[in-house]
Amino acid sequence: MSEAAKGRKGEHHRRPWRDNIEAVVMAIIMAVMLKYFVVEAYQIPTGSMQPTLMGNDEAGIKDRIIVDKLSFHFRDPERFEVVVFRYPLDRSKNFIKRICGMPSEQLKISLGDLWRRADAAQPYEVLRRPLPVQREVWKRIHPADPRYSAWKPDGGTKGWTVRGRSAIEARGTGSVRLPNDGGSVMDSYRDGYPGGMGEVLSRVRGAYGVNPVGDLRLEGEVRALPGCEWVEVHLREGSRRYRFILPGPKAGPEEHPRIVAEGLPSAARGEGVVVAAPKAFRLPAGTAVSFAAQNMDDLLRFEIDGEPVAEMEIPSASDQASCFQIRVEGDGADLEEVEVYRGIFYTEDGKKSEFEIPAGCYVMLGDNTQDSSDSRFWTLISYAPYQDGRSIRGNWFPPQNPVTVPGDPGGVRVFLRDEWGDLHDFPMKADATPKSELAPFVPREMILGRAVAVFWPISFALKVWRLQWIH
Repeated sequence: MSEAAKGRKGEHHRRPWRDNIEAVVMAIIMAVMLKYFVVEAYQIPTGSMQPTLMGNDEAGIKDRIIVDKLSFHFRDPERFEVVVFRYPLDRSKNFIKRICGMPSEQLKISLGDLWRRADAAQPYEVLRRPLPVQREVWKRIHPADPRYSAWKPDGGTKGWTVRGRSAIEARGTGSVRLPNDGGSVMDSYRDGYPGGMGEVLSRVRGAYGVNPVGDLRLEGEVRALPGCEWVEVHLREGSRRYRFILPGPKAGPEEHPRIVAEGLPSAARGEGVVVAAPKAFRLPAGTAVSFAAQNMDDLLRFEIDGEPVAEMEIPSASDQASCFQIRVEGDGADLEEVEVYRGIFYTEDGKKSEFEIPAGCYVMLGDNTQDSSDSRFWTLISYAPYQDGRSIRGNWFPPQNPVTVPGDPGGVRVFLRDEWGDLHDFPMKADATPKSELAPFVPREMILGRAVAVFWPISFALKVWRLQWIH
């Protein structure tokens, strides 16, 4: 018998069903490995992270996101990352929030902003979000409120035509303002929802829209007429006025774009603090130039064609009543694609607004601070129903947990899901008082991964396309 024949005779003949089983098993193993150690897809059920992440039953929009579970095997989470973690008060659930407080520091919520310090011996300093995070958390002011639907010309302004909120035809010297009732920009619940989502929301509680917001942004495009001298954006905050000045074609050739902050406590009476762009610039006649002016985290920023030209740090303002104003001097200009935004006003209506964070723990907050169950609210409740003194602890989130129903005469029956996700029921005397304690921290080992991207949904009816990176 030849060697070739011996080889063929000794071959192991594989059966197709065995190949299929092995392929399926390997696919399952790889899927499990990917899910637990590399990436996983999640669905966002609520609006607690709006505008970064959307989850709303009324609109039928629930973001699907990709979570990177590999990176945190090699490094620790960083401030302002959006992360998925086990809920410390019910570890059978996963939450998604933004990391705002870091280990071994003190964090405070005040005047709508976040503040941090290393320890009690140091002064608090405002936390400034990096630019990618800023772009993520700006909330477009929803135009459904008549106060924001159209600019209102100020007294003495003539010859101007306002087309809703996005277009202004300025002829001659004058100015327009928003809100058009002369009031302040407030933290409306509908702000920040894309497309037509804000129009279908009915869940608007009375507590929303009660805080004036000083963090504002205005952006758009301007085409200056040849005789235009200046185009200015004014952001008002209490008694302060922040002027962002764009020289027009008729301005002097050595004029610079600049920020003028009036009413600062450090300025001399009647004088403004000025920061000018390093290079001279005038708006070209008849050519569209994009611009943006903003105040966020006590930092004024002026942008032209997407590039920053001037920045100014300012002290915090206790009065944050605010509004937008656009002023033009000279022959006029056309402004198009004008849009207005407000920042997150972190509310202090939770049970806790100041945190001394232990080593190895983090403070998590939702971007939709008005409607987010986060570190400000988390409370553990403890019962000791057994004679041996054993206690049961669970998330205090009435009426969902615990649930009480009438029990034996003079008592009630308690149904409590504990911090591990197990359900208990036991009798208690009606006058028994459980113990509660604040539990605002997330240990490092409970953080599962970093939210990377939104890959769905798309709603043509609501003009919503949820395809984006997460910052």
